[in-house]
Amino acid sequence: MKAFMDKDFLLETETAKHLFHDYAEHQPLVDYHCHISPREIYEDRRFDNIVEVWLGGENPDGTYFGDHYKWRVMRSNGVPEEYVTGNKPAYERFVKFVESLEMAIGNPMYHWCNLELRQFFGYDKPLTVENAEECWNYVNDKLRHDPDLTVRGIIKKANVAMIGTTDDPIDTLEWHEKIAADPTLTVKVYPSYRPDKAINIGKPGFAEYIGKLARSVGKESLDSVADVCAALTERLEHFARLGCRASDHGLDYIPYRPCTEAEANAAYQKVMAGGTVTVEENDAYQTYILLHLGREYHRLNIAMQLHYSCLRNMNERLYRKLGPDTGVDMIAQNTCGGDIANLLSALDLAGQCPKTILYSLNPADNEQLGTLIGCFQSDEIPGKIQHGSAWWFNDTKSGMEAQMKSLANLGLLGNFVGMLTDSRSFLSYARHDYFRRIFCNLVGNWVENGEYPNCDASLKKIVEGVSYKNAARYFGL
Repeated sequence: MKAFMDKDFLLETETAKHLFHDYAEHQPLVDYHCHISPREIYEDRRFDNIVEVWLGGENPDGTYFGDHYKWRVMRSNGVPEEYVTGNKPAYERFVKFVESLEMAIGNPMYHWCNLELRQFFGYDKPLTVENAEECWNYVNDKLRHDPDLTVRGIIKKANVAMIGTTDDPIDTLEWHEKIAADPTLTVKVYPSYRPDKAINIGKPGFAEYIGKLARSVGKESLDSVADVCAALTERLEHFARLGCRASDHGLDYIPYRPCTEAEANAAYQKVMAGGTVTVEENDAYQTYILLHLGREYHRLNIAMQLHYSCLRNMNERLYRKLGPDTGVDMIAQNTCGGDIANLLSALDLAGQCPKTILYSLNPADNEQLGTLIGCFQSDEIPGKIQHGSAWWFNDTKSGMEAQMKSLANLGLLGNFVGMLTDSRSFLSYARHDYFRRIFCNLVGNWVENGEYPNCDASLKKIVEGVSYKNAARYFGL
C-alpha cells in the first residue's frame, strides 16, 4: 500500500516521478484567473486563523466571502448554515468542516486541503476530527506569528510569478495602482477585465449598472449603445495601462446574432426606459458588445476568456440570503459551440480575433471545444485559441484528465497554457501542484506504455511548457 500523500503522490510510474520532480515541481506559477483581493495583497494581510482563509465570513455590506467549494461540502454533510456562512465561533466552524472533509473521499477538496496544510504549514498528518484541535492550534500559531505566512509570504512561498485578479470595469483599480508603485512586491499582479454586467442586458440591475459605468468615465449618463462601447473601451484602456493581460466573460451561453448598431441601440433604449428585451434582442445586443470588445482585446493584446454553461443561483432561498457565488450553481447544457465559432470567425475575417481561452462547465463539450479551437489557430502565437483548463466542477482528477486527453486527441497538448486556481483563497496555489502531478502522471503513463518516445529533451520542453512557460509566453511575461 502506498503512503498517503507522500512526495510521489499521484505519480504512478518512474517516468511520471522524473517529469514531476525534475521538470514541473519547481516551475513558477502563472495564476492568470482568480478572485483574490488586490487590496489584501497590497496591505499584506495576516490572517488570524485558518477559518478566515478557508471558510471566510461576512463583509461589512452583509455579503459573504469565502470558498464556496468548501461550503458545498459542509452542506452535503448536513451542517447547519450558521456554521457554513454564519457567525458561529471560528473553531466550531472549523470542526464542522473537518467532520465534513472526512466524508469527502474521492473529492478533490480532500486532497487540496491536505496539500495546503503540508505545503504552507508543514502539517503532514491527515486532517481528522481526532487531530482537529491540534491542527487548529498549530496552523493558527503559524498564521499569527510566522513572518513568511502573510499574504505576500504565501504568494512567495508558492513561487507565483503572476496573478490575474478579476475586476469590474467600474473598479477604480486603486489597489492595482498602489501595487504597481510598490517596488517591494516582486510578483506581477494585474487586473483582469470582467464586463459581464454591461453585457447582461436581460438581467435585473442592468440600467443601474450602466449609470455606474457612466460615472466611472465622468459622465452623467450613457445615452446610446455607442456611448456604452466608448465607455467600455475607455475603462479597458485604463486596465491595459496597469498591465491587464486578460479579460473574462462569465455568460450563461455565448450568443451570435449579428445586428446593426441601430438594432443594438433599440434594445438598449428599451431596457433603459424600463422595458424588457426578447431573447432575440438580448442576443443581438450581447453579440454587438462582444464583437466590439473582441476587436479591442485584439488591438490591446489582451486575451479573451469565455466561461459558459453554468446555471447560477439555483437555490432561491440561499441566493436571497447570501447573494451570488455562494455555492448554489450547477452545470447547464447549452448548444452554443457553433455560435462561438461564428463569433470568432467574424473577428477573424476582419483580422481582429484576439487570443481566446474557452471554458465550458459541461464536460460533454470537451470534444466540441477541441475541434473548435483548431479552426482559428494562427501564426501569431502557438495555441492562440485555447481549450481552457478543467473549470469549476471539472477540476477533479478525472475532470482534468478528461480535458487534457481531449485536447491531446484533437489539438496540441504541448501548447496548453495549463492550470489556474479560479479561487478566493490564497492557499489555493496548491491546486497547481495537484494539476502538475496529474499532468505528469498522464504523460508518464503514455511514455511507459510506448505511446510517446522516452525522449527527455522533448518531454522536458512539454512539461516545463504546460507547467509555466506556455502561460508566460501567452500572457507576455
